[in-house]
Amino acid sequence: MKKFALLSILAALSFLGCTNNQSQELRVYSIIHDEETEALTKLFTDKTGIPVSYLRATTGELVNRVITEKNDPQADILLGGASSYHIQADKEGALESYTSPLAKNLPSYAVASDNTWTGFCVLTLGIGVNTKRFAEKFPNIPLPKTWEDLLNPAFKGEIILNNPSASSTGYIFVQNQLQRLGEEKGWEYLLALTKNVGQFPDSGSAPAKLLGTGEYALGVSYLHALAKYNAQGFNVQPIAPPQSAGDVDCVSIMKNSKNLSAAKKFVDFMLSIEAQELMSEFTFTAPVNPEAKAIKGSISVSDIDLIDYDVQKAASEKAKVLYTWAKDVK
Repeated sequence: MKKFALLSILAALSFLGCTNNQSQELRVYSIIHDEETEALTKLFTDKTGIPVSYLRATTGELVNRVITEKNDPQADILLGGASSYHIQADKEGALESYTSPLAKNLPSYAVASDNTWTGFCVLTLGIGVNTKRFAEKFPNIPLPKTWEDLLNPAFKGEIILNNPSASSTGYIFVQNQLQRLGEEKGWEYLLALTKNVGQFPDSGSAPAKLLGTGEYALGVSYLHALAKYNAQGFNVQPIAPPQSAGDVDCVSIMKNSKNLSAAKKFVDFMLSIEAQELMSEFTFTAPVNPEAKAIKGSISVSDIDLIDYDVQKAASEKAKVLYTWAKDVK
């Protein structure tokens, strides 16, 4: 097993330049965290005998790589990231169509109409609260229950929110507000909220981590990340506000993959019961395979009030939305 971190230039060059046993080794661009990437790829190798190397980076960085390298891909698989990012890569002609035999049992929202991406776990947004810090900072204010509650001026500097230009978590949050409120009121909400935000990290995992360490009282994150910190004993309470957005973490194959057979086997593996239960064990996500069981302590999708999230809209207007964000919001 070889693991590569984008922060290491030498490691990245090793990933891109290695030619030893290239036809047999599966190469993965991974948006999900190192811990689960390593566990999943190790299990895949144990089950198939196919060696795997991976490069871990943020959603924006890896999707840009996939698009830039579409004529000569340096990896076979894009692992993780919300569906709108895979749709973006697909529209640039960077993904291979593949229908896994296991996809027939999945809900329709987890499978691309052209079979270029497939969801393997459910992602839903929520509010995270460090209950200890919140009680100290705001003893007379109730815990927020809705997205509007985050606009309280008392929370200035105490909210952590992802940068939507780099993080799929952040972009889904922006789309959540635009789609539930409409464009005009959605931007009004976002402009007002950012006055309370103390930090806009690029990494989707940062809000839950910084809430766990008590550096912020409030944050926006995926509910599964907040539930995981809660289960580990941190002072983090996940809250599912009404009208939240939900999506799926996806896996896709690069167009012109140099190891297409192994790439298809990896997609099959990611849709299996064993892989999805392992993913839930590490991340507290809800599997999309109806036969896979989520870990105790995770939040069921049936307990969340979700908007009818339009992933095609989110993908098609991404450039315009991020331009407006950069120009008017941050």
